[in-house]
Amino acid sequence: MPTKLMLIFVGMDLLFAGCGGLLLGFSLTSEQRLRETPTIDNVTQNLLLGQCPLTGGVVNSIFIFATFLLSLPALFLPTNRGWLRTQGWLVMFCAIFTLGLGLAVWVETLQTRAALGLIWTRETPLIQSLLQQKFNCCGYFNATSPPFQQDGTCINTLVAAQKGGCIAAVSSFSNRYLDLIFTAAFGIVGVDIILVLLVAMVLQYRQEQERYRHIDEKNGLGGL
Repeated sequence: MPTKLMLIFVGMDLLFAGCGGLLLGFSLTSEQRLRETPTIDNVTQNLLLGQCPLTGGVVNSIFIFATFLLSLPALFLPTNRGWLRTQGWLVMFCAIFTLGLGLAVWVETLQTRAALGLIWTRETPLIQSLLQQKFNCCGYFNATSPPFQQDGTCINTLVAAQKGGCIAAVSSFSNRYLDLIFTAAFGIVGVDIILVLLVAMVLQYRQEQERYRHIDEKNGLGGL
C-alpha cells in the first residue's frame, strides 16, 4: 500500500513533467508566432518574444522530460536509493537552468525603455507603424526622435506632436507581459525545489526502512 509520502511524491513528479510540457509548448508556440505575418494584435508580443530565450526553454524542457523518465525506476523499485539520488541532482540542475531563464527575462524588465528604444530604431517602417496604430502614438520618445511613420494614426506632423511618443505605452505593456513570463518561470523553479525536498524525504524514509530491515534480520525476523 503506497504511503502518503509516496503519493505526494508521485503527484509532484507528474507536476514536474507537466511543467516541462508547459515550457516546451510555450517555447514552440512562441517560435511559431514569430514566423507569422505581423499584425496590430501580435506585433508587440512578437517583439518581446524575440528577446526571450526560447531555444533555452526547449532545451530545458528536454532535460525536464529526461529527468522525469529517469525517475520512473525510483518509483517502481521501492528499496532503491541510487535512482532517487540521480533524480535529485538532475532536478536541481533543471531548477538552476529554469532560474537562469527567468532571470534573463527579469533583467529585460529592468532595462525595458532603453532596450525597446534600440529595437524600435532597427525595426522596419511597417513594424513601427503597427506599434503606432496599436498604442495610438507617434514615434518612440516623441514624434521626431526617432521620426514617426506616417500612417492612419499619425497623419501629419501636427497630429503626431499632439499624440506624443510610444515609450510609456509600449514600456508598460512590455513590463506586464514579461512579468507573466518570468513569474511563470520562477513558479516552475518552486515546483522543482518542492520535488527536491520530497526526494530527500523519500530517501530518508527508504534509508530508515533499510535500517529496520537489517535490525529485523539480526533479530531473526527477516522472514516475517
